[in-house]
Amino acid sequence: MGVEDRDWWKDAQRKRDGADAPRPTRFGRAVDRSALPAAAEQGLTPGLKWGPLAIVVFWLVIMAAVYGGIKLVMQPRQITVSMAGDMTIPRARDGHFYAPGTIGGQPVVFLVDTGASYVTVSQAFADHAGIHGGSPTRFHTANGVIEGRIVADVPVSLGPASVSGVKVAVGMNGIARDQALLGQSFLSKFQITLTGDEMVLRRP
Repeated sequence: MGVEDRDWWKDAQRKRDGADAPRPTRFGRAVDRSALPAAAEQGLTPGLKWGPLAIVVFWLVIMAAVYGGIKLVMQPRQITVSMAGDMTIPRARDGHFYAPGTIGGQPVVFLVDTGASYVTVSQAFADHAGIHGGSPTRFHTANGVIEGRIVADVPVSLGPASVSGVKVAVGMNGIARDQALLGQSFLSKFQITLTGDEMVLRRP
């Protein structure tokens, strides 16, 4: 075999070895090396697109759960009334006593506060219920002094019990429109007994 023949044979051998060499595979199939970057980009693109959206959805779910939990905690539980007319209010999960009622004929959720002097509502509720006029006053709160007013002769009901001529304080901040404090201007009409997780209101 001449020199040229040997060179030709070596070139052919190298080409054959290159053709027989195993190509990189993916899941048992041959993959074109030039297509790997494009394939990788196609595989990552949906994840990159869904990443921020998934975070937003996650926080929306968390916020909905927190809001639902707060509403559940503050939801007024059923008042029970005995044959003698005694009203029993169960303690809520947050330790307070909530009960449904009305002020000026408008439905409201009361937070029973035996330390408050008056039934207290926000200005928004007073506007909605048509509670106008009254005597100007100042409320001393933890956040400072707040200008408000005291309106007399407002009908207030708690469960089946109604009291006319109740003094209502208007203008306190931090109270939702559909909520109110049930203070002594109403509670003083009842004898109050705390027994475990129950508050009992009884007509004297």
